[in-house]
Amino acid sequence: MSISTATPDQDLSVDGAPLPSTPIRRLVLLGASGDLANRLLMPALGKLLDVEPQRRDLVLVGAGAEDWDEQTWRDRLEGSLTSGGVSRETVDALLATTSYHRADVTRAEDLAALVAAGEPAPALYFALPPAVTARACEALREVDLPEGTVLVLEKPFGTDAASARALNATLAVLVPEERIFRVDHFLGRSTVLNLLGVRFANRIFEPVWNAEHVASVDIVFDEQLTLEGRAGYYDRAGALVDMIQSHLLQVMALVAMDPIGEVSAFDLREAKAAVLRACRAWGDDPAKASRRARYTTGTIDDRTVPDYVAEPGVDPARGTETLAEVTLEIDSWRWAGVPFRLRSGKAVGALRKEVVVTFKPVPHLPTGLTGECEPDRLRLSMGPDAMALDLNVNGEDDPLGLDHVTLDTDLHPGRLPAYGEVLAGVLDGDPLLAVRGDTAVECWRIVDSVLGAWAADETPMEEYAAGTQGPAGWPL
Repeated sequence: MSISTATPDQDLSVDGAPLPSTPIRRLVLLGASGDLANRLLMPALGKLLDVEPQRRDLVLVGAGAEDWDEQTWRDRLEGSLTSGGVSRETVDALLATTSYHRADVTRAEDLAALVAAGEPAPALYFALPPAVTARACEALREVDLPEGTVLVLEKPFGTDAASARALNATLAVLVPEERIFRVDHFLGRSTVLNLLGVRFANRIFEPVWNAEHVASVDIVFDEQLTLEGRAGYYDRAGALVDMIQSHLLQVMALVAMDPIGEVSAFDLREAKAAVLRACRAWGDDPAKASRRARYTTGTIDDRTVPDYVAEPGVDPARGTETLAEVTLEIDSWRWAGVPFRLRSGKAVGALRKEVVVTFKPVPHLPTGLTGECEPDRLRLSMGPDAMALDLNVNGEDDPLGLDHVTLDTDLHPGRLPAYGEVLAGVLDGDPLLAVRGDTAVECWRIVDSVLGAWAADETPMEEYAAGTQGPAGWPL
């Protein structure tokens, strides 16, 4: 038996098979006092243990810079869990074994103490700002990590393609790629996972899932939320980096990937990687293939929203966009010539969170059929989860007239919130929903050219009033 030598961009395997994994029973939460941990991670963990009570022997270790005593931490944990609707049984199970440690996570000595504080090998979850995560990973070079240690990193993974490659190189000397979980909680959304069933379990879709039949694909995530106190992060990221660089490119890869042999981490991640490697700005012109805008004062649901540049913590000199759109092409036989439009914005009037596949018109409409023959469209909505298919049918009053109708159904919301599905994969050592190192770099490569065009002011900054659907003239 030979063990392959993996690069930072490869899955480490034994004779071509994934490494065996041991379920994680100790989760060390770095940044335990932060908003991400309190608002999302701890409630999602509680929901997971409710659904799978056999996991309640999990030991949760909190670590942060705050000088908290054990009671403060326990109160924080209990409040987060109960506000998330977690059962009393799960709350009591976690409180019975949890502990909190004040730590500087960029110091090797503090990290070594956290790793050594108990058995078995932990999952280290970096619920930290990207720059702090990178420094913590460098410090881990000096720590003797137990075999089986798992590293879990939140996006954004790096700040550009070069920094993502550098971080990959650091991680590669710490643990095998199979034990690195670059978290994109979007991949845990039930609608995103339902893409696999819709595509591959329905013969009416898969044979026409290509450039011969598809005119365009739109992936849109517009929300009414504004900054919500996140200016410290968002004003440095913007809509392109915050949503498109990570989440929406991953969704696009699932939509566009070739059929896979099985729903496994290796097959799924390799298929997504092939799509992203072939992806670039439409016409190789990132300036013309992209748009950007930011909101001005307006009203959303009777709530007055201030101008973005007047929001607390915003630096107008940064020129941060709150609405971004980029049109991409995929250089492959399946998708040559099909535009993929990715769009995301904040403070937009109407929620729109969906994947829309627009099919080409029929090649010939028989003479005698009247009315407008509109393109067929498949819509997959993300929250609430639903699927709709727009079709042309004979009209009610005129049997030769065409009407446009929609067949729709609700999709199963899933057993867990998105972060619950991600945590289940972490604890099981299954990287199916994790972002592989090479695809993290490819996502940055795709948007780096757009960011460069924007930095050179080759793409104008437009404006839209909060509560509208964006600047006049933008397609919806």
